[in-house]
Amino acid sequence: VQLQASGGGLAQPGGSLRLSCTASGSIFRIDAMGWYRQALGKQRELVAAITRGGTTNYADSAKGRFTISRDNAKNTMYLQMNSLKPEDTAVYYCNADKITYYSITHLSTGYDYWGQGTQVTVSS
Repeated sequence: VQLQASGGGLAQPGGSLRLSCTASGSIFRIDAMGWYRQALGKQRELVAAITRGGTTNYADSAKGRFTISRDNAKNTMYLQMNSLKPEDTAVYYCNADKITYYSITHLSTGYDYWGQGTQVTVSS
């Protein structure tokens, strides 16, 4: 089971980007997922999280500008980022706290999966 993040890039202040995170493998169920970011020289911080049922939680810095969503059928999570600011510049990582997947003869569960990170740069 792996998480693959994509969609980062360069945006101007006030612009938008949409990040995606897709889980691959023989997945049965993904529980809560989230987006984190780490700016240069800073600690990784939570940006937004979403439960399997769609309940969301945002960092204060993301409220009103970012929207987290997921498509359980596609094992994919999204982060729509609008009104981007230079301080949003960071590497963005996706996380899944618990994934249940098919093994050869039974279901297995793994915890704390991370994607590889995607760079978001906001600059004029």
